[in-house]
Amino acid sequence: MDYKPLLTLLAIVNPLAIVPFFIHYTAGFSHQERRRTIMVSAFSAFVVIATSALLGLQILDFFNISLASFQVGGGMLLLTSALSMLNAQPAEAKSTPEEMRHAADRASVGDSIAVVPLTIPLLTGPATMSTVVIYADKAKSFFQLVTLVGYGVVIGLATALCFLLAEPIARFLGKTGINVMTRLMGLILAALSVEVMADGLHKLFPVLGRGL
Repeated sequence: MDYKPLLTLLAIVNPLAIVPFFIHYTAGFSHQERRRTIMVSAFSAFVVIATSALLGLQILDFFNISLASFQVGGGMLLLTSALSMLNAQPAEAKSTPEEMRHAADRASVGDSIAVVPLTIPLLTGPATMSTVVIYADKAKSFFQLVTLVGYGVVIGLATALCFLLAEPIARFLGKTGINVMTRLMGLILAALSVEVMADGLHKLFPVLGRGL
């Protein structure tokens, strides 16, 4: 069984890096409200991954986009995310300051922030979706595709676990510890992104593979 898709997704989603955001946005929430936010965030992360795995290729066909081109573009996006993580920033934290303030305002009046911004874009965003679509194309059987969807369940469970233990994790690791973990995952993601781009470039320009 190939665990590379799971490792890649864990590196991109990296729920540990989102723990400080979770603590910030759920400050003042009751125990029940916080648990509901955790469950909705975890389930939403699974839905994003499962939808990308099952429908991503059909969406590419609809827009007449080749997978090779998508691999190169997705690989560049992964590399950008990796560079953000090497700077100790969440891979998918692409919200503008205005959007983040708006989310905080919504949370303060009791609106749920489980989907936006916690799940999208902080946990799962374009880089995550691109990765799932690329690995969905590599799935050679129905079992492998189901396994990829199952990895979405693992990501959801990892997210729920990190958020449930958010405060102990933040106290134990501290800001420095979280930054170290984020940078380590960023380094792994950078290597994986180069591999994805190289595969896409080889498909677009077969001449690049001659003599290897």
